[in-house]
Order: sequence, then structure tokens, then C-alpha cells
Amino acid sequence: MGKIISIVNQKGGVGKTTTAVNLASAIGIEGKKVLLVDADPQGNSTSGYGISKKETKLTSYELLIGKGTADTAAVKTEYKNVDVVPSSINLAAAEVDLIEMENRHAQLKMALASVREKYDYIFIDCPPSLGLITINALNASDTVLVPIQCEYFALEGLSQLTATVRQVKRLYNPTLEIEGIVLTMYDGRLNLTQQVVGEIKKYFATKLYKTAIPRAVRLSEAPSYGMPIQYYDKRSKGSSAYNDLAKEFLKKNRRG
Repeated sequence: MGKIISIVNQKGGVGKTTTAVNLASAIGIEGKKVLLVDADPQGNSTSGYGISKKETKLTSYELLIGKGTADTAAVKTEYKNVDVVPSSINLAAAEVDLIEMENRHAQLKMALASVREKYDYIFIDCPPSLGLITINALNASDTVLVPIQCEYFALEGLSQLTATVRQVKRLYNPTLEIEGIVLTMYDGRLNLTQQVVGEIKKYFATKLYKTAIPRAVRLSEAPSYGMPIQYYDKRSKGSSAYNDLAKEFLKKNRRG
């Protein structure tokens, strides 16, 4: 049965979608079958794989409102072993639609049940908020992967997120755990970076990945070409970093 991992940070601009797109790609290259669910109304994971949002019939919005399943919504990409459930702008209305629904916290979990056997890993790219869409993702997931930018406010956001994870665990999903914390936009020369890393190690030493993702121009260029970094520039620093992260992830999961 496939493992479901939500990629979450309620703060925007921390490399969440960059991690979703490129980690999924790197794990696919390692020979694992991956589904990436774009649950962010901005739809950046969708366009990061070159999928046109205008041409998609079924999206994560339909999954959340109970009008579709992941096996019918999944789009096969041209990149090795990766399928994507695309997002659409309609997803912005999902929070309102979900309020009226009986099992509003479990819609995504039910929609993904049909594909758990088909994939080794299912990643959910969550919106930069802790609303009902993210609660749905956490309820559907086995673990949570947290990308963190090395800056002053990162730790504050991390404590809010862990409080939400605890709440979801208590109310809906007792087996939910933190998969790991990934440092993004990393620059080891900065004192602030070292301070943030030191603080994270204090509280989450066993959860912090050794692989850090550097600031890299090629990483920010790749989405505009609709390509994961491994296919846009496989020799770049960003490609190497996500490949290393994928190997570390698979080693921790004892499947790779």
C-alpha cells in the first residue's frame, strides 16, 4: 500500500511546491511509482509538470467535493513514474463548499483510497494555510514533510504547524507523524542560517534531513519550462540536492 505524505508549510515562498515537484520527480527516477496531488489553488505543481490547467477535466477540487476519484483525475506525465492530480482555480472555493459537507475532513482520504495500491508514494502539495484543504490532506496522510526556509520566522511557523498536526492526530488521524524537515534556500555562510539550524536541531534533531536545498537560479527557472529540475538541468546544484534528498527519503522509508 502506498504511503501518503503531505508537504506542508502555512507560510508561502518557502520552497514547498519546488520540493513537491522535484522530490516526486527524483523518487520517480529512482524507480518508485509516484502520484503528486496538487491541492494548492495556485496550481504551481500542475504547471511545474507542464500540465495545462485549462485542459484538465477532473482536478483536486472534484476530489475534495466528492465528485471524482484520484484514479480518474490522475494525469500521466512525460516524466518517469510520476502522475499528477492537477489543481484548478475552483479549488479556492473548496473551503466554502466543504463547510456544508458531512464528512468535510475526510473527503480527500476517501478520494485517494482507490489509488493507494497503484503507487509507492503519494505526495500532496498543500496550500500555504492551515484551513480545511490542509486538514483534509493531513487526515489523508501517513506523514507530514515540512520544507523550511532558514529565516527568523521559520521556527514560529513550525510550532504552529506542529500544533495543527497534534490537533489532527487527536481528532481524526491518530497515526499521523512528522516525516521530516527539509531546509530550503540554504546558505551555510549566513550566521542566521546556523542559528535557525541549531534551534531546529534542539527540538527536531531526528527529523531534520541531512540534505539541504541550496538557493539556485536553475531551480527557480525550471517551472517556467514546465519541467522538474532533473529534466531541465540534471547537472545543476538543485538537481543534485533533490536527488540526494530522494535517496535519504527512500533510505528512511527502507524501500529504496
